Amino acid sequence: MRDWTTDELKEHFSDNIFKQISATADELHMPCYVVGGYVRDLFLERPSKDIDVVVVGSGITMAETLGKRLGRGAHVTVFRNFGTAQLKYRGTEVEFVGARRESYSHDSRKPIVEDGSLQDDQNRRDFTINALAVCLNADHYGELVDPFGGVDDLYDKIIRTPLDPDITFSDDPLRMMRCIRFATQLGFYIEDETFDALERNKERIAIISRERIAEELNKILLSPVPSKGFVELDRCGLLPLIFPELAAMQGIETRNGRAHKDNFYHTLEVLDNISRHTDNLWLRWAALLHDIAKPRTKRWEPKVGWTFHNHNFMGAKMIPDLFRQMKLPMNEKMKYVQKMVELHMRPIVIADEEVTDSAVRRLLFEAGDDIDDLMTLCEADITSKNPDRKQRFLDNFKLVRQKLKDLEEKDRIRNFQPPVDGEEIMRTFNLQPCREIGSLKSAIKDAILDGIIPNEHDAAYQFMLERAQRMGLKPVSAGE
Repeated sequence: MRDWTTDELKEHFSDNIFKQISATADELHMPCYVVGGYVRDLFLERPSKDIDVVVVGSGITMAETLGKRLGRGAHVTVFRNFGTAQLKYRGTEVEFVGARRESYSHDSRKPIVEDGSLQDDQNRRDFTINALAVCLNADHYGELVDPFGGVDDLYDKIIRTPLDPDITFSDDPLRMMRCIRFATQLGFYIEDETFDALERNKERIAIISRERIAEELNKILLSPVPSKGFVELDRCGLLPLIFPELAAMQGIETRNGRAHKDNFYHTLEVLDNISRHTDNLWLRWAALLHDIAKPRTKRWEPKVGWTFHNHNFMGAKMIPDLFRQMKLPMNEKMKYVQKMVELHMRPIVIADEEVTDSAVRRLLFEAGDDIDDLMTLCEADITSKNPDRKQRFLDNFKLVRQKLKDLEEKDRIRNFQPPVDGEEIMRTFNLQPCREIGSLKSAIKDAILDGIIPNEHDAAYQFMLERAQRMGLKPVSAGE
Protein backbone atom coordinates (compact mmCIF):
# COMPACT_ATOMS: atom_id res chain seq x y z
CA MET A 1 0.00 0.00 0.00
CA ARG A 2 1.33 3.41 -0.98
CA ASP A 3 0.03 6.82 0.05
CA TRP A 4 0.21 9.18 -2.94
CA THR A 5 0.43 12.98 -2.68
CA THR A 6 -1.07 15.17 -5.39
CA ASP A 7 2.42 16.02 -6.66
CA GLU A 8 3.29 12.32 -6.86
CA LEU A 9 0.07 11.60 -8.74
CA LYS A 10 0.89 14.43 -11.15
CA GLU A 11 4.25 12.82 -11.77
CA HIS A 12 2.72 9.37 -12.25
CA PHE A 13 0.25 10.73 -14.81
CA SER A 14 2.97 12.51 -16.77
CA ASP A 15 3.02 9.96 -19.61
CA ASN A 16 2.18 11.40 -23.01
CA ILE A 17 -1.17 9.60 -23.28
CA PHE A 18 -2.44 11.27 -20.08
CA LYS A 19 -1.17 14.68 -21.16
CA GLN A 20 -2.95 14.28 -24.49
CA ILE A 21 -6.18 13.25 -22.73
CA SER A 22 -5.82 16.33 -20.51
CA ALA A 23 -5.33 18.70 -23.43
CA THR A 24 -8.29 17.20 -25.31
CA ALA A 25 -10.57 17.44 -22.27
CA ASP A 26 -9.69 21.12 -21.73
CA GLU A 27 -10.16 21.85 -25.43
CA LEU A 28 -13.68 20.35 -25.21
CA HIS A 29 -14.33 21.99 -21.79
CA MET A 30 -15.11 18.59 -20.31
CA PRO A 31 -14.20 17.61 -16.73
CA CYS A 32 -12.16 14.40 -17.08
CA TYR A 33 -11.01 11.76 -14.56
CA VAL A 34 -9.18 8.44 -14.43
CA VAL A 35 -11.42 6.22 -12.28
CA GLY A 36 -11.89 2.78 -10.77
CA GLY A 37 -9.48 -0.13 -10.79
CA TYR A 38 -6.51 1.73 -12.27
CA VAL A 39 -6.52 4.24 -9.40
CA ARG A 40 -7.22 1.55 -6.79
CA ASP A 41 -4.30 -0.52 -8.00
CA LEU A 42 -1.97 2.50 -7.88
CA PHE A 43 -2.50 2.67 -4.13
CA LEU A 44 -2.22 -1.11 -3.77
CA GLU A 45 0.96 -1.11 -5.91
CA ARG A 46 -0.54 -3.74 -8.20
CA PRO A 47 0.02 -3.78 -11.96
CA SER A 48 -3.03 -2.60 -13.90
CA LYS A 49 -3.46 -2.35 -17.66
CA ASP A 50 -7.08 -1.20 -17.69
CA ILE A 51 -7.35 2.60 -17.87
CA ASP A 52 -10.93 3.86 -17.48
CA VAL A 53 -11.66 7.54 -18.06
CA VAL A 54 -14.91 9.28 -17.13
CA VAL A 55 -15.78 12.61 -18.72
CA VAL A 56 -18.65 14.88 -17.77
CA GLY A 57 -20.03 14.92 -21.30
CA SER A 58 -19.72 12.48 -24.19
CA GLY A 59 -17.09 9.79 -23.81
CA ILE A 60 -17.44 8.99 -27.51
CA THR A 61 -16.76 12.62 -28.54
CA MET A 62 -13.78 12.67 -26.20
CA ALA A 63 -12.28 9.48 -27.69
CA GLU A 64 -12.86 10.53 -31.30
CA THR A 65 -11.32 13.97 -30.73
CA LEU A 66 -8.34 12.46 -28.95
CA GLY A 67 -7.88 9.97 -31.78
CA LYS A 68 -7.63 12.80 -34.30
CA ARG A 69 -5.17 14.65 -32.06
CA LEU A 70 -2.91 11.59 -31.78
CA GLY A 71 -3.06 10.91 -35.52
CA ARG A 72 -1.52 7.81 -37.05
CA GLY A 73 -1.26 4.86 -34.70
CA ALA A 74 -4.42 5.75 -32.80
CA HIS A 75 -7.40 3.45 -33.27
CA VAL A 76 -10.83 4.31 -31.85
CA THR A 77 -13.66 1.78 -31.50
CA VAL A 78 -17.10 3.16 -30.65
CA PHE A 79 -19.83 1.25 -28.81
CA ARG A 80 -22.80 3.56 -29.28
CA ASN A 81 -25.30 1.23 -27.62
CA PHE A 82 -23.31 1.56 -24.41
CA GLY A 83 -22.19 5.16 -24.86
CA THR A 84 -18.54 4.13 -24.60
CA ALA A 85 -15.44 4.16 -26.79
CA GLN A 86 -12.05 2.47 -26.66
CA LEU A 87 -8.81 4.04 -27.84
CA LYS A 88 -5.71 1.98 -28.57
CA TYR A 89 -2.42 3.82 -28.98
CA ARG A 90 1.09 2.39 -28.90
CA GLY A 91 0.18 -0.60 -26.76
CA THR A 92 -2.07 1.35 -24.37
CA GLU A 93 -5.84 0.89 -24.16
CA VAL A 94 -8.13 3.52 -22.66
CA GLU A 95 -11.90 3.18 -22.18
CA PHE A 96 -13.94 6.42 -22.27
CA VAL A 97 -17.44 6.82 -20.90
CA GLY A 98 -19.60 9.78 -20.03
CA ALA A 99 -20.46 10.32 -16.36
CA ARG A 100 -23.91 8.92 -15.69
CA ARG A 101 -26.56 8.19 -13.17
CA GLU A 102 -28.41 4.89 -13.21
CA SER A 103 -31.79 3.52 -12.15
CA TYR A 104 -32.93 -0.09 -12.21
CA SER A 105 -36.08 -2.17 -12.62
CA HIS A 106 -36.53 -5.12 -10.27
CA ASP A 107 -36.29 -7.85 -12.89
CA SER A 108 -33.11 -6.74 -14.66
CA ARG A 109 -29.56 -5.72 -13.87
CA LYS A 110 -29.50 -3.51 -16.97
CA PRO A 111 -29.88 0.09 -15.80
CA ILE A 112 -31.76 3.03 -17.25
CA VAL A 113 -28.89 5.45 -17.91
CA GLU A 114 -28.94 9.25 -17.88
CA ASP A 115 -26.16 11.79 -18.18
CA GLY A 116 -24.82 12.77 -14.79
CA SER A 117 -22.10 14.46 -12.79
CA LEU A 118 -18.89 12.96 -11.41
CA GLN A 119 -20.70 12.60 -8.09
CA ASP A 120 -23.50 10.65 -9.79
CA ASP A 121 -20.92 8.41 -11.43
CA GLN A 122 -19.09 7.72 -8.18
CA ASN A 123 -22.39 7.04 -6.41
CA ARG A 124 -23.17 4.23 -8.87
CA ARG A 125 -19.82 2.48 -8.32
CA ASP A 126 -19.95 -0.93 -6.63
CA PHE A 127 -17.40 -0.42 -3.84
CA THR A 128 -15.65 2.51 -2.19
CA ILE A 129 -12.25 1.26 -3.31
CA ASN A 130 -13.49 1.37 -6.92
CA ALA A 131 -14.96 4.88 -6.64
CA LEU A 132 -11.60 6.69 -6.55
CA ALA A 133 -10.96 9.27 -9.28
CA VAL A 134 -7.94 11.38 -10.30
CA CYS A 135 -8.57 14.59 -12.25
CA LEU A 136 -6.77 15.08 -15.58
CA ASN A 137 -7.88 18.68 -16.28
CA ALA A 138 -5.01 21.14 -16.15
CA ASP A 139 -6.43 23.26 -13.31
CA HIS A 140 -6.74 20.24 -10.96
CA TYR A 141 -4.28 17.79 -12.54
CA GLY A 142 -3.43 14.88 -10.24
CA GLU A 143 -6.01 15.72 -7.57
CA LEU A 144 -7.70 12.71 -5.95
CA VAL A 145 -11.48 12.72 -5.56
CA ASP A 146 -12.42 10.25 -2.82
CA PRO A 147 -15.90 11.04 -1.46
CA PHE A 148 -16.46 7.71 0.33
CA GLY A 149 -13.15 7.14 2.10
CA GLY A 150 -11.96 4.53 -0.38
CA VAL A 151 -8.29 5.12 0.43
CA ASP A 152 -8.98 4.53 4.13
CA ASP A 153 -10.77 1.31 3.20
CA LEU A 154 -7.72 0.24 1.19
CA TYR A 155 -5.56 0.81 4.26
CA ASP A 156 -8.03 -1.05 6.48
CA LYS A 157 -8.54 -3.81 3.88
CA ILE A 158 -12.32 -3.40 3.86
CA ILE A 159 -14.86 -4.04 1.11
CA ARG A 160 -17.99 -1.88 1.47
CA THR A 161 -20.42 -0.14 -0.82
CA PRO A 162 -20.53 3.66 -1.34
CA LEU A 163 -24.27 3.84 -0.69
CA ASP A 164 -26.87 1.54 0.93
CA PRO A 165 -25.61 -2.02 0.23
CA ASP A 166 -29.16 -3.37 -0.08
CA ILE A 167 -29.79 -0.99 -2.97
CA THR A 168 -26.35 -1.66 -4.49
CA PHE A 169 -26.85 -5.45 -4.49
CA SER A 170 -30.55 -5.47 -5.34
CA ASP A 171 -30.00 -3.14 -8.32
CA ASP A 172 -27.20 -5.28 -9.77
CA PRO A 173 -26.90 -8.67 -8.04
CA LEU A 174 -23.68 -9.47 -9.90
CA ARG A 175 -22.07 -7.05 -7.44
CA MET A 176 -22.55 -9.71 -4.76
CA MET A 177 -20.23 -12.02 -6.67
CA ARG A 178 -17.83 -9.14 -7.30
CA CYS A 179 -17.85 -8.29 -3.59
CA ILE A 180 -16.67 -11.78 -2.68
CA ARG A 181 -14.28 -11.91 -5.63
CA PHE A 182 -12.53 -8.65 -4.63
CA ALA A 183 -12.34 -9.76 -1.00
CA THR A 184 -10.71 -13.00 -2.18
CA GLN A 185 -8.33 -11.46 -4.72
CA LEU A 186 -7.15 -8.74 -2.34
CA GLY A 187 -7.38 -10.64 0.93
CA PHE A 188 -9.82 -8.02 2.27
CA TYR A 189 -12.59 -8.24 4.89
CA ILE A 190 -16.23 -7.65 3.89
CA GLU A 191 -17.62 -4.94 6.19
CA ASP A 192 -20.43 -6.25 8.44
CA GLU A 193 -23.30 -4.18 7.04
CA THR A 194 -22.23 -5.06 3.50
CA PHE A 195 -22.04 -8.77 4.38
CA ASP A 196 -25.47 -8.69 6.00
CA ALA A 197 -26.83 -7.23 2.75
CA LEU A 198 -25.30 -10.17 0.85
CA GLU A 199 -27.35 -12.52 3.00
CA ARG A 200 -30.54 -10.48 2.60
CA ASN A 201 -30.26 -10.16 -1.18
CA LYS A 202 -28.84 -13.56 -2.13
CA GLU A 203 -32.01 -14.70 -3.91
CA ARG A 204 -31.57 -11.82 -6.38
CA ILE A 205 -28.67 -13.75 -7.94
CA ALA A 206 -31.33 -15.63 -9.94
CA ILE A 207 -31.48 -12.83 -12.54
CA ILE A 208 -27.73 -13.06 -13.30
CA SER A 209 -26.62 -15.16 -16.26
CA ARG A 210 -24.56 -18.28 -15.65
CA GLU A 211 -21.82 -16.87 -17.89
CA ARG A 212 -21.32 -13.86 -15.61
CA ILE A 213 -21.33 -16.02 -12.51
CA ALA A 214 -18.76 -18.36 -14.10
CA GLU A 215 -16.52 -15.38 -14.91
CA GLU A 216 -16.49 -14.40 -11.24
CA LEU A 217 -15.90 -18.00 -10.11
CA ASN A 218 -12.92 -18.21 -12.46
CA LYS A 219 -11.46 -15.06 -10.91
CA ILE A 220 -12.02 -16.46 -7.41
CA LEU A 221 -10.31 -19.69 -8.44
CA LEU A 222 -7.31 -17.75 -9.77
CA SER A 223 -6.93 -15.80 -6.50
CA PRO A 224 -3.94 -16.44 -4.21
CA VAL A 225 -6.12 -18.23 -1.59
CA PRO A 226 -9.28 -19.25 -3.47
CA SER A 227 -10.81 -21.09 -0.50
CA LYS A 228 -11.62 -17.71 1.06
CA GLY A 229 -14.07 -16.96 -1.75
CA PHE A 230 -15.93 -20.26 -1.42
CA VAL A 231 -16.15 -19.93 2.36
CA GLU A 232 -17.65 -16.45 1.93
CA LEU A 233 -20.08 -17.71 -0.73
CA ASP A 234 -21.17 -20.37 1.72
CA ARG A 235 -21.41 -18.01 4.72
CA CYS A 236 -23.72 -15.59 2.94
CA GLY A 237 -25.90 -18.33 1.42
CA LEU A 238 -25.00 -17.80 -2.23
CA LEU A 239 -23.20 -21.12 -2.69
CA PRO A 240 -26.28 -23.41 -2.62
CA LEU A 241 -27.93 -21.10 -5.16
CA ILE A 242 -25.09 -20.98 -7.70
CA PHE A 243 -23.30 -24.29 -7.01
CA PRO A 244 -25.54 -26.73 -5.11
CA GLU A 245 -23.32 -29.73 -5.91
CA LEU A 246 -20.41 -28.12 -4.06
CA ALA A 247 -22.59 -27.02 -1.14
CA ALA A 248 -23.86 -30.61 -0.81
CA MET A 249 -20.34 -31.76 0.13
CA GLN A 250 -20.57 -30.06 3.52
CA GLY A 251 -21.06 -31.82 6.80
CA ILE A 252 -19.80 -34.74 8.86
CA GLU A 253 -21.93 -37.78 9.62
CA THR A 254 -21.10 -40.09 12.51
CA ARG A 255 -22.35 -43.64 12.96
CA ASN A 256 -21.22 -46.16 15.56
CA GLY A 257 -18.49 -43.73 16.56
CA ARG A 258 -17.11 -43.51 13.03
CA ALA A 259 -17.14 -40.22 11.13
CA HIS A 260 -16.01 -39.15 7.68
CA LYS A 261 -14.21 -35.88 7.04
CA ASP A 262 -16.02 -32.77 5.83
CA ASN A 263 -15.48 -33.13 2.11
CA PHE A 264 -16.24 -29.46 1.41
CA TYR A 265 -13.42 -28.19 3.61
CA HIS A 266 -11.13 -30.98 2.45
CA THR A 267 -11.77 -29.84 -1.12
CA LEU A 268 -10.94 -26.23 -0.25
CA GLU A 269 -7.70 -27.38 1.37
CA VAL A 270 -6.78 -29.31 -1.80
CA LEU A 271 -7.65 -26.23 -3.88
CA ASP A 272 -5.35 -24.01 -1.81
CA ASN A 273 -2.60 -26.63 -2.01
CA ILE A 274 -2.89 -26.68 -5.81
CA SER A 275 -2.91 -22.88 -5.96
CA ARG A 276 0.49 -22.74 -4.31
CA HIS A 277 1.94 -24.74 -7.21
CA THR A 278 0.15 -23.61 -10.37
CA ASP A 279 -1.96 -20.85 -11.89
CA ASN A 280 -3.53 -23.35 -14.31
CA LEU A 281 -7.24 -22.44 -14.07
CA TRP A 282 -8.46 -25.82 -15.26
CA LEU A 283 -6.28 -27.76 -12.85
CA ARG A 284 -7.77 -25.57 -10.11
CA TRP A 285 -11.24 -26.50 -11.40
CA ALA A 286 -10.16 -30.16 -11.23
CA ALA A 287 -9.11 -29.67 -7.61
CA LEU A 288 -12.48 -28.08 -6.82
CA LEU A 289 -14.38 -30.93 -8.49
CA HIS A 290 -12.19 -33.94 -7.72
CA ASP A 291 -14.51 -35.24 -4.95
CA ILE A 292 -17.75 -33.72 -6.28
CA ALA A 293 -19.48 -37.14 -6.44
CA LYS A 294 -18.80 -38.09 -2.82
CA PRO A 295 -22.30 -37.08 -1.63
CA ARG A 296 -23.81 -39.36 -4.30
CA THR A 297 -21.53 -42.30 -3.57
CA LYS A 298 -21.49 -42.16 0.25
CA ARG A 299 -22.39 -45.50 1.83
CA TRP A 300 -22.20 -46.98 5.33
CA GLU A 301 -20.59 -50.42 5.51
CA PRO A 302 -20.60 -51.83 9.06
CA LYS A 303 -17.26 -53.62 8.65
CA VAL A 304 -15.27 -50.67 7.23
CA GLY A 305 -17.32 -47.55 8.02
CA TRP A 306 -18.06 -44.79 5.51
CA THR A 307 -17.13 -45.45 1.89
CA PHE A 308 -17.20 -43.43 -1.33
CA HIS A 309 -16.53 -46.19 -3.84
CA ASN A 310 -16.03 -45.09 -7.45
CA HIS A 311 -16.55 -41.42 -6.61
CA ASN A 312 -13.85 -40.59 -9.15
CA PHE A 313 -15.71 -42.34 -11.99
CA MET A 314 -19.07 -40.89 -10.95
CA GLY A 315 -17.45 -37.46 -10.64
CA ALA A 316 -16.02 -37.68 -14.16
CA LYS A 317 -19.53 -38.44 -15.46
CA MET A 318 -20.87 -35.36 -13.67
CA ILE A 319 -18.36 -32.94 -15.23
CA PRO A 320 -20.07 -32.39 -18.63
CA ASP A 321 -23.41 -31.50 -17.02
CA LEU A 322 -21.72 -29.20 -14.50
CA PHE A 323 -19.78 -27.41 -17.23
CA ARG A 324 -22.94 -27.12 -19.34
CA GLN A 325 -24.95 -25.67 -16.46
CA MET A 326 -22.22 -23.16 -15.64
CA LYS A 327 -21.67 -22.22 -19.29
CA LEU A 328 -18.03 -23.27 -19.03
CA PRO A 329 -16.30 -24.39 -22.25
CA MET A 330 -17.44 -27.79 -23.52
CA ASN A 331 -14.14 -28.48 -25.29
CA GLU A 332 -10.71 -29.87 -24.46
CA LYS A 333 -10.68 -27.89 -21.20
CA MET A 334 -13.73 -29.79 -19.99
CA LYS A 335 -12.22 -33.11 -21.11
CA TYR A 336 -9.00 -32.24 -19.26
CA VAL A 337 -10.90 -31.61 -16.01
CA GLN A 338 -12.89 -34.80 -16.56
CA LYS A 339 -9.69 -36.81 -17.01
CA MET A 340 -8.11 -35.32 -13.89
CA VAL A 341 -11.19 -36.15 -11.81
CA GLU A 342 -11.41 -39.71 -13.15
CA LEU A 343 -7.71 -40.49 -12.62
CA HIS A 344 -7.07 -38.65 -9.35
CA MET A 345 -7.29 -41.81 -7.24
CA ARG A 346 -4.86 -43.84 -9.34
CA PRO A 347 -1.53 -42.42 -8.11
CA ILE A 348 -2.78 -42.57 -4.53
CA VAL A 349 -3.66 -46.25 -4.86
CA ILE A 350 -0.27 -46.95 -6.44
CA ALA A 351 1.54 -44.99 -3.73
CA ASP A 352 -0.39 -46.81 -1.00
CA GLU A 353 0.68 -50.20 -2.33
CA GLU A 354 3.81 -51.63 -3.92
CA VAL A 355 4.85 -49.36 -6.79
CA THR A 356 4.85 -51.86 -9.69
CA ASP A 357 6.13 -51.11 -13.17
CA SER A 358 2.86 -52.35 -14.67
CA ALA A 359 0.68 -49.99 -12.64
CA VAL A 360 2.92 -47.03 -13.42
CA ARG A 361 2.98 -47.86 -17.15
CA ARG A 362 -0.82 -47.93 -17.24
CA LEU A 363 -1.03 -44.62 -15.37
CA LEU A 364 1.43 -43.04 -17.79
CA PHE A 365 -0.50 -44.39 -20.77
CA GLU A 366 -3.88 -43.09 -19.56
CA ALA A 367 -2.69 -39.69 -18.31
CA GLY A 368 -0.46 -38.98 -21.31
CA ASP A 369 0.90 -35.43 -21.41
CA ASP A 370 -1.17 -34.50 -18.35
CA ILE A 371 0.70 -36.86 -16.04
CA ASP A 372 2.62 -34.07 -14.29
CA ASP A 373 -0.59 -32.13 -13.60
CA LEU A 374 -2.23 -35.31 -12.30
CA MET A 375 0.64 -35.96 -9.91
CA THR A 376 0.47 -32.35 -8.68
CA LEU A 377 -3.27 -32.76 -8.01
CA CYS A 378 -2.76 -36.03 -6.19
CA GLU A 379 -0.03 -34.62 -3.96
CA ALA A 380 -2.30 -31.68 -3.15
CA ASP A 381 -5.00 -34.21 -2.22
CA ILE A 382 -2.97 -35.50 0.71
CA THR A 383 -4.50 -33.55 3.60
CA SER A 384 -4.14 -36.15 6.34
CA LYS A 385 -3.65 -34.66 9.80
CA ASN A 386 -1.51 -37.69 10.70
CA PRO A 387 2.04 -36.47 9.93
CA ASP A 388 3.48 -40.00 9.61
CA ARG A 389 0.76 -41.09 7.17
CA LYS A 390 1.13 -37.88 5.17
CA GLN A 391 4.91 -38.25 4.94
CA ARG A 392 4.58 -41.89 3.89
CA PHE A 393 2.33 -40.89 0.98
CA LEU A 394 4.66 -38.08 -0.05
CA ASP A 395 7.68 -40.39 0.05
CA ASN A 396 5.85 -43.00 -2.04
CA PHE A 397 4.84 -40.31 -4.52
CA LYS A 398 8.52 -39.56 -5.01
CA LEU A 399 8.96 -43.24 -5.93
CA VAL A 400 6.03 -43.03 -8.36
CA ARG A 401 7.47 -39.89 -9.98
CA GLN A 402 10.86 -41.56 -10.37
CA LYS A 403 9.26 -44.69 -11.82
CA LEU A 404 7.32 -42.51 -14.28
CA LYS A 405 10.53 -40.87 -15.40
CA ASP A 406 12.47 -44.12 -15.70
CA LEU A 407 9.74 -46.02 -17.56
CA GLU A 408 9.05 -43.12 -19.90
CA GLU A 409 12.71 -43.04 -20.90
CA LYS A 410 12.86 -46.83 -21.22
CA ASP A 411 9.51 -47.75 -22.78
CA ARG A 412 8.25 -44.51 -24.40
CA ILE A 413 4.74 -45.24 -23.10
CA ARG A 414 3.31 -41.70 -22.91
CA ASN A 415 0.69 -41.30 -25.66
CA PHE A 416 2.01 -44.45 -27.33
CA GLN A 417 0.16 -46.37 -30.02
CA PRO A 418 0.76 -50.15 -30.15
CA PRO A 419 3.49 -50.82 -32.77
CA VAL A 420 1.21 -53.29 -34.59
CA ASP A 421 -1.97 -51.54 -35.70
CA GLY A 422 -5.33 -52.79 -36.93
CA GLU A 423 -4.39 -52.48 -40.60
CA GLU A 424 -1.42 -54.78 -40.16
CA ILE A 425 -3.53 -57.32 -38.25
CA MET A 426 -6.11 -57.32 -41.07
CA ARG A 427 -3.41 -57.85 -43.71
CA THR A 428 -1.67 -60.58 -41.76
CA PHE A 429 -4.82 -62.68 -41.31
CA ASN A 430 -6.81 -61.48 -44.32
CA LEU A 431 -9.59 -60.21 -42.07
CA GLN A 432 -12.37 -57.70 -42.52
CA PRO A 433 -13.17 -55.41 -39.55
CA CYS A 434 -14.27 -57.69 -36.70
CA ARG A 435 -14.11 -58.26 -32.96
CA GLU A 436 -10.92 -60.36 -33.20
CA ILE A 437 -8.92 -57.37 -34.43
CA GLY A 438 -9.87 -55.32 -31.38
CA SER A 439 -9.09 -58.27 -29.13
CA LEU A 440 -5.58 -58.64 -30.60
CA LYS A 441 -4.89 -54.90 -30.38
CA SER A 442 -5.93 -54.87 -26.70
CA ALA A 443 -3.81 -57.92 -25.95
CA ILE A 444 -0.73 -56.28 -27.52
CA LYS A 445 -1.33 -53.05 -25.61
CA ASP A 446 -1.79 -54.90 -22.30
CA ALA A 447 1.32 -57.00 -22.87
CA ILE A 448 3.41 -53.87 -23.38
CA LEU A 449 1.91 -52.08 -20.38
CA ASP A 450 2.39 -55.14 -18.19
CA GLY A 451 6.04 -55.43 -19.28
CA ILE A 452 5.56 -58.84 -20.90
CA ILE A 453 7.02 -57.57 -24.17
CA PRO A 454 8.98 -54.41 -25.01
CA ASN A 455 7.35 -51.55 -26.91
CA GLU A 456 8.87 -52.67 -30.23
CA HIS A 457 7.35 -53.86 -33.52
CA ASP A 458 9.05 -57.25 -33.86
CA ALA A 459 8.23 -58.31 -30.31
CA ALA A 460 4.63 -57.11 -30.67
CA TYR A 461 4.26 -58.92 -34.03
CA GLN A 462 5.53 -62.21 -32.60
CA PHE A 463 3.23 -61.85 -29.59
CA MET A 464 0.32 -61.23 -31.99
CA LEU A 465 1.07 -64.42 -33.95
CA GLU A 466 1.16 -66.51 -30.76
CA ARG A 467 -2.08 -64.99 -29.41
CA ALA A 468 -3.82 -65.37 -32.80
CA GLN A 469 -2.87 -69.04 -32.96
CA ARG A 470 -4.66 -69.63 -29.63
CA MET A 471 -7.69 -67.87 -31.12
CA GLY A 472 -7.68 -70.16 -34.15
CA LEU A 473 -6.42 -67.52 -36.59
CA LYS A 474 -3.78 -68.37 -39.18
CA PRO A 475 -1.66 -65.86 -41.07
CA VAL A 476 -1.96 -65.86 -44.86
CA SER A 477 1.21 -66.65 -46.80
CA ALA A 478 2.70 -64.14 -49.23
CA GLY A 479 1.39 -66.18 -52.21
CA GLU A 480 -2.18 -66.44 -51.04
